[in-house]
Order: sequence, then C-alpha cells, then structure tokens
Amino acid sequence: MIGLSTYAYFWRFSERVADPMSLDDMLRDAAAIGAELFQICDYAPLAGYDDAQLAATRAVADGLGLTLEVGTRGTVPAHLDRHLDLAVALGATVVRSMWTSGDDRPTFDESVARLRQIVPRYEAAAVTLALETYEQVSSTELVALVEAVGSEHLGICLDPANTVANLENPADVTARCLPHVKNWHVKDFDFTRQAGWVGFSLVGVPLGEGRLDYDGMLAAIDPGSRGISQVVEHWLPWQGDEETTTRLEREWTEHNLKFLKEKNT
Repeated sequence: MIGLSTYAYFWRFSERVADPMSLDDMLRDAAAIGAELFQICDYAPLAGYDDAQLAATRAVADGLGLTLEVGTRGTVPAHLDRHLDLAVALGATVVRSMWTSGDDRPTFDESVARLRQIVPRYEAAAVTLALETYEQVSSTELVALVEAVGSEHLGICLDPANTVANLENPADVTARCLPHVKNWHVKDFDFTRQAGWVGFSLVGVPLGEGRLDYDGMLAAIDPGSRGISQVVEHWLPWQGDEETTTRLEREWTEHNLKFLKEKNT
C-alpha cells in the first residue's frame, strides 16, 4: 500500500499555523488526494485517546477506505504495550518505533530484554513492530537487535535518508536491512551549500529531485510482493511564513504521492 504519514502534514497540524489540521482533517485530505494508507506517527494526542475517540477515528478511516498504521518512539514495554492497544483498536497491523526516545537510551542487552518481553504480545495480536533506521544508532546495530530477538513480528522501518547523518550510505543501509524490512518511509533529500560556502545543509526535496535512489530501492525491496507499505514523509524547512510553508507542504505531499503511485503501476 502507498500512503502518507502525519509527517507529510508536519506544519499544517503544528501550533505555528493559525488553524491547525485535526487528525480527521488529515485523514480526509489524504483520502481525497489518493492515499490508501495513513500512518499516525509521533502524533502525541493519540496516546491519550479513549475507546470512544479511537472508535471514531477508525470509523472515519474505514469510511474513507484508509488503512491505518501507528508510530511512536522507544522500547519501554509499557509504552509499546499501550501502542499495541491503540493499533488493535484502530485496526492497524504495523507499529513503527525507534530504539531510543529522548533521554531513554537503553543498551543493546537492555533493548533485547525489553523487546523479548513485549514482542510476544505483538505476535499474539498479529501486529508487527518496526524499528526505524536513524542516525542515533547504526543500521548494523539495529539489524543485530532485530536478529537477536528473532521474531517475524519484529522488523525494521527503512528510512535510509536518516542514516546519512551518521555517515551511512543509503544503498548500504538498504542492503543490510533488506531481509527485515516491514515498513518503508520514503523521502528524498539533497545537500545544499550554506551561505558563504561555509558547510552544507542536509535538506528535504520532492521525490525524484534529490539523491534518493528510489528506483534501486524499489527493485531491491519489492514492496508489493512482500506486503510492505510505502509511507511518504517530508523534510520541509519552515519557509518564513505560514502561507508559503503550508502551500509548499501541500504541493510536496501531492507530488510525492503521485510519484509513488506512478512508479508502482
């Protein structure tokens, strides 16, 4: 399936805009522009939803024909347990998380112990936990963690753009993680010179305009046959004012979704 994340609406639901979008607004917009799936990722209010709110959100998604996924951060068992409950209530079969969260930075052995405690609950619920590739842990360590736990319901959310900041080549990360990929965050990126030619910035760009080898990744991952969802995200810097930023974010979202759908036909 091809869809969007809350990160494709990062500015439009932020407190920096006068009239932030609600979750229902994002779901309706995603469906209107052709998304099949929506990943509610790092959306803080979701953790506080009661049963009625969860049922209402699922009803909106079902009415729009959207499949839902859930995203959070960290490996604390109680936290992942709560997000498993959220996933089940929303009919989601994927929960994306990260090895670390804020000041919680467990060791390898601590993380193995935590995941061995919680993953059996995910197995029983037929929900997959996917840990994302990002710059704070190497992809080699992440693969080793997943393999140490050894469950079909624990895998990797592949986002090689993140790992560039840890001096990892996206192609190497993709090849290393390939057997364990359960979810794919798709965003393009490029390097731009800072003013005065002093240093570079790693910034987001629309899909197909940067350094992401999407075609190569698509051929390697073969998401259609493996049932791996592709989820659009952005690295769009604030553009100086609300109108410009939200307009550009909307344009990127529509462009990137169209790009993926054309590439996967």
